[in-house]
Amino acid sequence: MTIKVGDRVPDGTLTEFIETETAGCSLGPNAFQVADLVKGKKILMFALPGAFTPTCSAKHVPSYVEHYDALKAKGVDEIWCVAVNDAFVMGAWGRDQKVGNKVRMMADGSAHWTKALGLQLDLDARGMGIRSQRYAAYIVDGVVKVLHVEGPGKYEVSDAASMLKAI
Repeated sequence: MTIKVGDRVPDGTLTEFIETETAGCSLGPNAFQVADLVKGKKILMFALPGAFTPTCSAKHVPSYVEHYDALKAKGVDEIWCVAVNDAFVMGAWGRDQKVGNKVRMMADGSAHWTKALGLQLDLDARGMGIRSQRYAAYIVDGVVKVLHVEGPGKYEVSDAASMLKAI
């Protein structure tokens, strides 16, 4: 069953490649519990089929980097990019996309959380296995307030400008 507006996001584990060691995070992949990350925060999350893929690299991620200041002005605490890739790939892609501290590149390596959301996409016939559908969600204190899921092969409603209008 697919998550919908009004639902609480399921707990799960996402990993993030940390570039600079800090008191709570070591250098390299760090695992985070979604329930802890969303508690008391406004998260704008967008998900996509894969790192380094054409639309994702040319349009999707850049739209959130470009609209970062406007989204923060609307009260967004964090912006996440979620993909079914490992944390090493997501970290490298974040560096390539020059996201800096604007977008957290969150890995769902085995698609467990993506499946719990009901937003998986079977690309096995194309040699890519299980991936995520392209979508964006505005999550407030763990509850989905806005959800824009793209149709197959589309990029029309999950970009940053569309989400900026929706929140």
